[in-house]
Amino acid sequence: MLLAIDYSEVKAMTHFGILCLEATGHLNTMFPLGRELQRRGHCVTVFSGSGGQTKAQAAGFSFCDIYSAGDRKPGGKTQIPSAKVEKLRGLASIRYTLQKFAQIAQTRLQQAPAIIKEHGVEALLVDLSIFEGGTIADHLNLPYVTVCCVLPFYQDPTIPPIATTWLYNPALWAQVRKRVGYSLVDRLAQPVWQVICQYRQKWNLPAYKHTNDIFSKLAIITRHISEFEFPRQLPPHFHFTGSFHNSIERQPVEFPFEKLNGKPLIYASMGTLQNRLDYVFRTIAEACADLDAQLVISLGGGLDPEAFPNLAGSPLVVKYAPQLELLQKASLNITHAGLNTTLESLSYGVPMVAIPVTDDQPGVAARIAWSGAGEFVPLSRLSVPSLRQTIKRVCTQHSYKQNATRLQEAIRRTAGVSRAADIIEQAV
Repeated sequence: MLLAIDYSEVKAMTHFGILCLEATGHLNTMFPLGRELQRRGHCVTVFSGSGGQTKAQAAGFSFCDIYSAGDRKPGGKTQIPSAKVEKLRGLASIRYTLQKFAQIAQTRLQQAPAIIKEHGVEALLVDLSIFEGGTIADHLNLPYVTVCCVLPFYQDPTIPPIATTWLYNPALWAQVRKRVGYSLVDRLAQPVWQVICQYRQKWNLPAYKHTNDIFSKLAIITRHISEFEFPRQLPPHFHFTGSFHNSIERQPVEFPFEKLNGKPLIYASMGTLQNRLDYVFRTIAEACADLDAQLVISLGGGLDPEAFPNLAGSPLVVKYAPQLELLQKASLNITHAGLNTTLESLSYGVPMVAIPVTDDQPGVAARIAWSGAGEFVPLSRLSVPSLRQTIKRVCTQHSYKQNATRLQEAIRRTAGVSRAADIIEQAV
């Protein structure tokens, strides 16, 4: 007996390649998305640096070190050296980072196309931070979707550049400041654009005319929510899907939960990249010392707990922490304002005090303040009195918790990773 099959309901398996940085926040964004695609019957291969191999394979993905695959020479480290960056501030830090990105882009453009082609990839999910990812996809004639592991830097003259802590302001003077800011950012990014332009010309691809040209024309996915974004102008293929953090894809982290004393928990972390500023952790400890709360500091692997033997208030200091589990217990999150940590904090309705360091962190911090879910203290103005005052204000004024809960409920209304996977399947 022959069965009638509705082929419109049958989805062909696609081999997706995930092209992303090996930094923790980027892997934690891409892995839940890759897992959902696998669950739907697709094949997924992660293309990144060697630092991501163990995590990728533990999460159940095929992995390829895109910088030293086969007999190709290694392309060097793909993460920006934290110790070097953290000695810089502001524009100097961004300039150095973009110069390193240009060097790494050269390596990817040289090696990635052949490696991706060898693996039989049919579509790419490109980490926004890999500026040249769209050019690699265009050269291979592959459809690609842009996934924003950081705050989207899609340029819009109505909002400030993401490298600033400027709040949304429609005033004329603010518009002029924004134009100047974007012009400066474009100038700093010239080393990267020059490398990309060279390869697009070499491969007979249309030249990019605007920064926004690096984004996919099929779909752009960001896992934050419109309620956490400034009012802005975006194309119809730009999608806010909601957070899709997932503890399953993360390696377990040992933590002395028995040392939690039952007091309100303040969780502090400066991420896993720009986390070697020891004075920041000392300032946090002293600012929290006289509060009726327990401070837990995660060093993110940049420093060792032994380096902080006599911190004020005797906080619990660990090299790494199970962040999701602690945020479920926390009443406040002191953060560098990385997008990953910020969204995870909002997913549990935890208000924040942000201390942005570099990259997109100032822009995330500005949105934390604008949405009312917390406040920020610029690194240049960080002191024990200023931080203590800000912490007390966020902890005692109920509006911050109310706004964090409001955003938590907005996140819960989204479909998260399921919606993101739907968009990808429809686009590809």
